[in-house]
Amino acid sequence: MGTLGIVGLGLIGGSLGLAIKRAEPVDTTIIGYDRKPDVANRALQAKAVDRLVPEIEDLAKEATLIIVATPIISMRKVFETMAPYLRPNVVVTDTASTKSEVLRWARDLLPRNVHFVGGHPMAGKEKSGPQAAEASLFEGRTYCIVPGMDAGPGAVQKVLDIVAAVGAVSHFMDADEHDSYAAAISHVPLVASLALFNLAHDTQAWPELAAMTGPGFRDLTRLASGQPEMAHDIFLTNQANIIHWLDRYIGELMRLAEAIAGDDGEGLFRKLVEIQMERDSFLENPPKRDRPEVSSEVDIPGAGETFMHMMAGNLWRQRANEIMKTMEDRQAARKLEERMRRRE
Repeated sequence: MGTLGIVGLGLIGGSLGLAIKRAEPVDTTIIGYDRKPDVANRALQAKAVDRLVPEIEDLAKEATLIIVATPIISMRKVFETMAPYLRPNVVVTDTASTKSEVLRWARDLLPRNVHFVGGHPMAGKEKSGPQAAEASLFEGRTYCIVPGMDAGPGAVQKVLDIVAAVGAVSHFMDADEHDSYAAAISHVPLVASLALFNLAHDTQAWPELAAMTGPGFRDLTRLASGQPEMAHDIFLTNQANIIHWLDRYIGELMRLAEAIAGDDGEGLFRKLVEIQMERDSFLENPPKRDRPEVSSEVDIPGAGETFMHMMAGNLWRQRANEIMKTMEDRQAARKLEERMRRRE
């Protein structure tokens, strides 16, 4: 890889350095820069980089391949600062959670003889900084590749080499597609995590609620412990897509609320079973991205869908029998209590 420069040596930048070094690519030196000297020094101590440079300009002059792993809003300034010093035909990539704005900044600020290939590793955790970095962070994870319009095949291949080196799986997308789908699968869960914690915390009963918290609450609110700067940057650079998917999420919540409040116990139970089975199926056998188009005008349920409905029906009948038995037991208990009171 030649001289690989990493700008931003926190969780993602540090983990990339560790993962690439673990792959032991030949003829590769990793140099690093972070605007926070303590972060840079911790990354060096963790051996995420071979050496540090004092300024972005120094990294731009020397590196033949550059990864920008800073917060999203900071990337505009990074591009602007290093642009005059970049070597001809250098490849620049990034790790931002949103892509449309980043690609626009790269197009407007980087020289024409520079190849920009956007990237987004779908990996992370709520902890931050090089002390949380780990070489295995990207193993088996999707790594979105969003090439700039002028990026040559050789430049794209260099970024694919990075993806392979860190053990991730490349996934090509365009910027608008990426930002819309990332909003649904990554950014709305972040909003939900923040909202759920706030819901519980901003009540007078919080001390009692806190004492009752278990794995479910902790798992669902884990993302609320992430860096506020990261969440803020995501929200600022992907507003329209996040609002679109939040509206749909609110609609799903309302439909579930209506089902819970309604009298159709069978319909509610079937919905719960179907959601569980769909999620289990996704975990065991994720759908392929490219599916053949269905030409038939009639929507005929597939075998999987038919089986799911059958299972939901069977499970509902078992559940209904349990409920009826419980209700009968309760009615019998109430009648016994009434007889006992009359005798008294």
